[in-house]
Amino acid sequence: MKRIFFVFLLAFGCFFAANAQKNYNSAIGLRLGYPVSVSYKQFISEPAAIEVFAGFRSWEFYSWFNVGAVYQHHFDIASVEGLNWYVGGGASAYFWNYKDGFGFDDDASDASFAILGNIGLDYKFANAPVNLSLDWMPTFFINGYGNGFGGAYGGLAARYTLK
Repeated sequence: MKRIFFVFLLAFGCFFAANAQKNYNSAIGLRLGYPVSVSYKQFISEPAAIEVFAGFRSWEFYSWFNVGAVYQHHFDIASVEGLNWYVGGGASAYFWNYKDGFGFDDDASDASFAILGNIGLDYKFANAPVNLSLDWMPTFFINGYGNGFGGAYGGLAARYTLK
C-alpha cells in the first residue's frame, strides 16, 4: 500500500508539470533534520535538479553515516515569487555502527541501502544568496538495519546559492 502511495505521488507530480522559475543554478549548505546533513543542489535543466547529501547521526548505542542523491522536478507556485514545490526520488546508503550498552561483546557494523521519495517546498530569497527548502523523504530500506519503510526523514535545508 505504501509503495502504491509513493508511485501515485510521483505520478501526480509528473502529470502536473509546469515550467519552474528557478532563481539559482546551485547551492550548498546544511539540512537540519533526521539526520543532520551537508547538502549540495545542482539544477541540470530549468525544472530539474539533483541534490546530493551526506549526514551523520549518533545516539548512545548506535550511530550511522549516510550518503545519497535525489532527483527533484520543480514546479512554480505563481502566487509567491521565488517559491517552488518539487517531487522526485533517489537512493541512499547507510553505514551503521552498534555498541552494546550492557557490557556484552555484541558490537557490530552493518550497511543498508534505501530507495527515497522526495516532496517539498523550495524558496530563494530575492535579495540574498540564500535558499531554504522544507521536505519529506519517505524512505524504504532494502536490506540491513531498518529493513522496510522508515518515513521520518527529511527536514529544513538552508543553503548559500551559487550563480
